[in-house]
Amino acid sequence: MFIIQMVSWLLKCLSINNLFLSHFYFIIQFIILSFFYITILTEEYQKKIVKIGLALGLSALGIQYAINKDAFYSFNLFEIFITSFLLIIYATLYFYNLLNEKRKFYYINMGILIYLFGSTVLFLAGNLVATLVSKTNRITWILNAFLYIVYQLFVWIEWQKNFSHKKPEEAL
Repeated sequence: MFIIQMVSWLLKCLSINNLFLSHFYFIIQFIILSFFYITILTEEYQKKIVKIGLALGLSALGIQYAINKDAFYSFNLFEIFITSFLLIIYATLYFYNLLNEKRKFYYINMGILIYLFGSTVLFLAGNLVATLVSKTNRITWILNAFLYIVYQLFVWIEWQKNFSHKKPEEAL
């Protein structure tokens, strides 16, 4: 995320379109969080759902980009929907498991859901918002940044509750 943010800022300063970097963000986020859910889900059938979702999602995106190379230079609504929707399904599966288990990664999962629900709506409206006046456009991205900060706060709370007050060997 940091690398994408820095490259995006640099391209903006050079007045070069940096929209294509969003695709790397969505796909890398999708891959990393899919592996996160494969790791924390306890039921084998749920892990299989995530693995199949990951393979199908990446395949569908690969096919779409092969067929429509112009999608790389605009907000790809299909990419945003498929990656976020699958991650929301994985997070919901994890919450289902928490009904009978200890609440490990509860706050991280909550942060992921809040961020994904909010940012998905914002990004899906991205093509429309880009045509509006820049003041309205800025509000949308400020709201998305706020959602990302909320997500990071949930990660921090999880870390504080489960890992910060333990010896390193106890945190594992």
